[in-house]
Amino acid sequence: MLTPSFFLLIGSLLLLVGLTRSRLQGLPLTTPMIYLAIGLLLGPTGLNAFHFNPLKQAGLLEALTEVAVLISLFTAGMKMPVPVRMRYWRTPLLLAFATMALCVALMTLFGYQVLGLPLGAAVLLGAVLAPTDPVLATDVQVRHPGDQDRLRLALTCEAGINDGSAFPFVILGLGLLGLQDLGPLGRDWLLADVLWATAGGVLIGAVFGALLARTVWMLQQRDHPAFVLKDFAGLGLIGLVYGLAELAHAWGFLAVFAAAVALRHTEAKLTERAPEPVELQEGETEAEREPRADNWPGLIAHSDARISDVSLAFKEQLERLVEVFLILLVGCSLFLNSWTWQAVAVALFLFFVARPLSVLLVLAPTRVPMHRRLLISWFGVRGIGSLFYLMYAITHGVPEPLALELLNAVLITVTLSILVHGLSIRPLLRHYEQRGAEVAH
Repeated sequence: MLTPSFFLLIGSLLLLVGLTRSRLQGLPLTTPMIYLAIGLLLGPTGLNAFHFNPLKQAGLLEALTEVAVLISLFTAGMKMPVPVRMRYWRTPLLLAFATMALCVALMTLFGYQVLGLPLGAAVLLGAVLAPTDPVLATDVQVRHPGDQDRLRLALTCEAGINDGSAFPFVILGLGLLGLQDLGPLGRDWLLADVLWATAGGVLIGAVFGALLARTVWMLQQRDHPAFVLKDFAGLGLIGLVYGLAELAHAWGFLAVFAAAVALRHTEAKLTERAPEPVELQEGETEAEREPRADNWPGLIAHSDARISDVSLAFKEQLERLVEVFLILLVGCSLFLNSWTWQAVAVALFLFFVARPLSVLLVLAPTRVPMHRRLLISWFGVRGIGSLFYLMYAITHGVPEPLALELLNAVLITVTLSILVHGLSIRPLLRHYEQRGAEVAH
């Protein structure tokens, strides 16, 4: 699959997007939709010029998706605009843990009762599809470090956390299939995979993210201006905390997101240029919160002093590059007979039942306005993270017939998510912003 012709395709597509980016932004399409359409056209569904077999190349696809998710999680963490205080993070944490767990339960019930999957496979299906994606959901996430829109904040933080909080359910599914040791009555799974791995991942990421920020700050104070390759430092932090977390049997995805958040907020605290966030009033538009040099000097006037600002653009470019590659592979993996009723039913149940119901139930006791709850329930984009979890499961011994059934369900769900969410994101966000502007006036 990875032939010279395929690299020619990648290069041509990157040139096309790079030269026509401004024009593409005016279309009611997202760039993942364009990549997917080209993949479908050239893959087995269309001309059959390229074909990628995820089952035979599971190890390669696992590595590629792992890198993509790590970069995206770090990028999302660096754009989080609020201090780590419960009043700001309560809704995102509810979404990342309670909503995701309920979504896993609903998908498990559907897989077991409707699809007739073994219980372990049903849990695995729910775990793979429940987390929202930090790679493909860029259009509905925080756009810059000064973006304090509550909808974007909730979706960004949810995607940043639940790619780690979903891992215990993946392990649970593998354990019920006899591929992992859960311990007596699941004791080892609860203590090691749920409690320690979650807390340990956050702790490792937070400590080393803050430590890097303080190290660079001391270098700059001692030798100003200190020459630091901030892009390399950011990439090094990703590799360091991910490796340490995995060696400590903690969740590396949580560690990377926590490291990015800690890095950014420690830098802001040290430079004393992070303003106390002003809460958006109901109906207030994001345009009224755009950062300016007079109210966000740390972002504009002194960005050269902070890794989280300097390396952000570089990480976003890496994220877009990997996105092109992986979405093309998704399109080149699909056959016409991949569109089984079971696979389509999984996607429809997730989009219209499991995700909305889990969000609305969990957020019911909160003060989040109903229109925002509805948007959050719809913008549960699935993508690269789901592919990673599935490849992880396959490389850990899921039998091929079951793996093929799960693969069809995940590929179809990701494809439909790119299409239906891609078509609806811009109109719904435009309506959301206009509604806010009308209420403000």
